[in-house]
Amino acid sequence: MDLETESIARRRRGRELEDALLDAAWAQMVSGGYGAFTFDAVAERAGTSKPVIYRRWQNRQELVVAAIKHFLTRTSQPIPDTGSLRGDVLALLTQANETRSTIAAVISVQLAAYHQESGTTPAELREQILRDRTLVMETIVRRAIERGEISTARVTPRIIALPLDLFRHEALMTLKAIPAETMIEIVDTIFLPLINQGSTP
Repeated sequence: MDLETESIARRRRGRELEDALLDAAWAQMVSGGYGAFTFDAVAERAGTSKPVIYRRWQNRQELVVAAIKHFLTRTSQPIPDTGSLRGDVLALLTQANETRSTIAAVISVQLAAYHQESGTTPAELREQILRDRTLVMETIVRRAIERGEISTARVTPRIIALPLDLFRHEALMTLKAIPAETMIEIVDTIFLPLINQGSTP
């Protein structure tokens, strides 16, 4: 690292520095996968030194999780509130289509070596990442119940999770943005008939 870069690194502090490190970590993961995900590579991309990273994360597994959480926070959007369950779920899937297809590609392709090294599954990584996050679908379904749009008769955790589970499966299988007609099919043909069965709004 040259003197100019070192000077820039010294001037960054606190949240600004951590954001720069996590942005660099995410970019390194997306571009090179876990095999090229080293503290040296992240430090070079962030214009800082390896000890700066080690003071915050003990190993690259911790840094991977932190980088994914950071990306999700950076790209998070307000929970849709269109006034209808159908509108909210379609809006949520549309939001997810803009960023979550990237997450799906990273987890399925770029992180294979991470799972082998850490002994974890993609489901376990997802749980670790989302552990402290509000479950958006639960909020959307609760609002629909409060509006009298659906009853609680068919509201189970699996049905609540179904739209995003199907979206995630499609994203993992295709590694592409999901077509609008596929999202409509998920909502209209699968999710709404299931959650409305037995409801008496």
